[in-house]
Amino acid sequence: MFQIHQNPRCGTPLNRRSLLQIGSLGLFGLNLPKLLQAEQQKRVRKDVSFILLWTNGGLSNIDTLDMKPDAPIEYRGEFKPIATNLPGLSVCEHLPLMSQQMDKVCQVRSIVHQGSQHSEATHWMLTGYPQVPDVNGAPVGSTIYPCFGSVVSREMGWKNGLPPYVQCAQNPIGYSGGGYLGSAYNPLMVKRNPVDKDFSVDDVSIPSVVGADRTQRRRRILDQLDGWQRQVSKSAGGVAERSEFYRQAYDLITSPTAKTAFDLSAEPDALRDRYGRTREGQSTLLARRLVEAGVRFVTVDFTGYDTHDKNFVRLKDPLLPILDKAWSALLTDLSERGMLSNTVVLCAGEFGRTPRVNGAAGRDHWPLANAIGFSGAGVRMGTIVGATDSKCEYVSGRSHSTLDYAATIFQLLGIDDTQEYISNDGRPIQINNGGRAIDEVLT
Repeated sequence: MFQIHQNPRCGTPLNRRSLLQIGSLGLFGLNLPKLLQAEQQKRVRKDVSFILLWTNGGLSNIDTLDMKPDAPIEYRGEFKPIATNLPGLSVCEHLPLMSQQMDKVCQVRSIVHQGSQHSEATHWMLTGYPQVPDVNGAPVGSTIYPCFGSVVSREMGWKNGLPPYVQCAQNPIGYSGGGYLGSAYNPLMVKRNPVDKDFSVDDVSIPSVVGADRTQRRRRILDQLDGWQRQVSKSAGGVAERSEFYRQAYDLITSPTAKTAFDLSAEPDALRDRYGRTREGQSTLLARRLVEAGVRFVTVDFTGYDTHDKNFVRLKDPLLPILDKAWSALLTDLSERGMLSNTVVLCAGEFGRTPRVNGAAGRDHWPLANAIGFSGAGVRMGTIVGATDSKCEYVSGRSHSTLDYAATIFQLLGIDDTQEYISNDGRPIQINNGGRAIDEVLT
């Protein structure tokens, strides 16, 4: 039976003695606001970044990290397990590079939710909260919650002219935006393929038809208009917000740090080869460069894991070799650079796949047992949390909700998830409603 770690709450209730002590501070020139400010200054936020390797479609846990070689053939499938650098632990034969990195991974095999369709399941796993879908998978009368990266964006803000949240994906991942917080907390999208020789990020370069001089003139005009607006009204509302967007956009396209961070040509060919010359591999290398430069949260989309048919053919080539190269290279690279102490890596998807192979040699959606892997800062690496039964159908013993999983992420990032945000309809909503961090994951 696993022990559930409870996050420290905002504080303890004040008793009469505490209130008297606070009141007496006024005699010495320290009033309550100053006291609270001093207390806040003592809380040092963790300087931690986060890289999410998102196995879009749902990675088959029984074919990768949680194999069942003694199960009947219709469950265990075609792949064989191989030994890892952790005694007694095996992984799929098509993850040979990751087999030597498992000492840097904390596997969690106990995540359970009720989202059986991609849309709702993605919401569960990217926000922690449930989402009620209609027959087409669209939400019905329920709140769209901000994803983890958007919460990080709100809590931490821009740094070095770089946005806090970047997503490397050809198409936006569902429910990976600001939700009720608004589009201001959506990720900067990197849609182009980093493998391309002319790779660039549209929002990090000045279009040639505009030019640097014209851009600077526009910035000066914008500054003048902002100054006039502030004189006319100190509550500009949407205008002030829009001005902030313009400022951030200008800072991004003119930031030397941003230009350097997105320049993959600065990396040695040997390292680029180690990550793999694929969209996913080079995007993962880009993620490392971005967090090194100051980005707080980067998502890399590994798409194609919805293997309803030809599951073993598609996993064998190209899916697992691509993931194997990129994931192992990232952990090795971060370790060699001393960055695992301030970076969290998570490999996860929206759900697992059905334990029983279907008639099309594929596996279908299965949210009742989802295996994920944490690494890096604050993680108890080289461990396994939770277990599944002999056919990988259900969690044996204690399971963990997606709110628990979300609480674990927020604790690793040093974010107080008991805070309340205001939804777009004016309601206060906690960042995480009752989840408890998974103690076995944390150091």
